[in-house]
Amino acid sequence: MSTVVITGTSSGIGRAAALNFARRGWKVFACMREAEKKKTLFEGIQGIETVDMDVECAESIEKAFSYISKTSVPIDVLVNNAGYGLNGPFEAASPEQIQRQYNVNVFGLMNVTRAFLPFFRKQGHGTIVNVSSVAGRTAFPFSSLYISTKWAVEGFSEALYFELRQFGIMIKLVEPGTVKTDFFGRSMDFARGEAFEAYRLSYENRTKTAKGGRGTATPEQIAEVIYKAAEDKSGRLRYTAGIMAAVILMLRKLLPERLFYRLVGMVKK
Repeated sequence: MSTVVITGTSSGIGRAAALNFARRGWKVFACMREAEKKKTLFEGIQGIETVDMDVECAESIEKAFSYISKTSVPIDVLVNNAGYGLNGPFEAASPEQIQRQYNVNVFGLMNVTRAFLPFFRKQGHGTIVNVSSVAGRTAFPFSSLYISTKWAVEGFSEALYFELRQFGIMIKLVEPGTVKTDFFGRSMDFARGEAFEAYRLSYENRTKTAKGGRGTATPEQIAEVIYKAAEDKSGRLRYTAGIMAAVILMLRKLLPERLFYRLVGMVKK
């Protein structure tokens, strides 16, 4: 039986991924904050064990890794899925919001990866799937901090791709577009500090436009791409997930830069 560890499994893509792996006969360690309170999320589902892990806390990561590594050998796949979204003008974001954006999306991902790497090196194989975003390949207004973390994940993952091949460790990047989850609701934070009023009109206009194209993929569809990436033994690094992500990246590649910027609303005609 193959084993996968997935972070951020209490909802959305992470929960869908845990269920998808379990249906295919994998042993799944579903990591989340306050796992004891949320264990009913997977109640009665064979093959899924919830594990408490707060990716913002190094001690929590080490404790979770220690438990998992003693419970299951080998560990075949690590899926770094936990994420936090901050939306709004950069100028209106608080220092605390900026810090948390990086703590979860970048430093948390790095710390979880670092905890598992010695284990993977020792066993001589392992696959790390980092859930990035189409926002890791292109930028959109009013998501500057979130997008900057995804660009960091892309660069970090690409560099690790080369560093870790010598140890039999594979790196995979899954890049979803917009997804039908509560990421834009319960999971989204908003930068609305004192400077927000200066941006209100353009922000609200942009938000109305963005809502029209939101939710073109389901968590289950993204979970399927994660599974395929985990199973793929080729040297492929990036996996686009969802039609919208594919369209955006194609346009980014084919259109002149200025025309593409007009399309996403980054400059005026």
